[in-house]
Amino acid sequence: MSEWVMNHEATLRLGFFLGILLLLALSEAWWPRRGRSLSRLQRWTSNLGIVVINTVLLRLLFPAAAVGMALFAQSAGWGIFNTFEFPYWVAVLVSVIVLDFMIWLQHVMVHAVPALWRLHRVHHADLDFDVTTGLRFHPLEIILSMIIKFGVIAVLGAPVLAVIIFEIALNATSMFNHSNLRLPIGLDRWLRLIVVTPDMHRVHHSVEDDETNSNFGFNLPWWDRLFGTYRAQPRQGHDGMTIGISTFRDPRQCDGLKGMLLMPFVGKVTDYAINRRRWE
Repeated sequence: MSEWVMNHEATLRLGFFLGILLLLALSEAWWPRRGRSLSRLQRWTSNLGIVVINTVLLRLLFPAAAVGMALFAQSAGWGIFNTFEFPYWVAVLVSVIVLDFMIWLQHVMVHAVPALWRLHRVHHADLDFDVTTGLRFHPLEIILSMIIKFGVIAVLGAPVLAVIIFEIALNATSMFNHSNLRLPIGLDRWLRLIVVTPDMHRVHHSVEDDETNSNFGFNLPWWDRLFGTYRAQPRQGHDGMTIGISTFRDPRQCDGLKGMLLMPFVGKVTDYAINRRRWE
């Protein structure tokens, strides 16, 4: 089974991506959590456009991507799990959890370092919050993220299967927890114990800087609770909160492809960066 998964990695990832994107797009249209301020056509053209740019760029720079690094580490004998004897299932499980924790740390880092926040604010400047928000990242941040993953995979000696599972799960949960989907309150309360839910992550996209600097998780919800960055609900409620960044409110700049690509190079770094915050 694991060999079949590895041989069909690209097809599996594309299939999961398209299937989950379609499912969530339909679900949030039927059961929306919030009203939209901009049309889907206006935002989705740019949000999905930057996905195409990122995909092409990654394939040019890193043809084998994270799976290729796992294969290389395995053949070179790099990493903990390629050096010491562990049950295969332990290596897979631990690798997935550690990779998720490192993505959480990376997320905190791009909020803490002003130069990196310039890149990450492309993601936060979306004036609405839906499934495509989970896909819009500046190409330079995507490259940085891939390099960090390469390092973690090399140190761990993560099995190829673990990397494939993690990549599919990260992509799926990022779309899920950014979706404009209304979940029953009781379901959300229990679901957020095992995965980051839309209501949990939406707080992170609040225009209020202290709410932006909370709920950093994309996949597993435990890290925010463990390190004290968890926030259950936004002050103004999910219907009353404002999405985005206070200094970027022009749709042409925030939700146009050209504006998104140029955003890291304009304006000043504000209090959204953790080390420049002014919390009450």
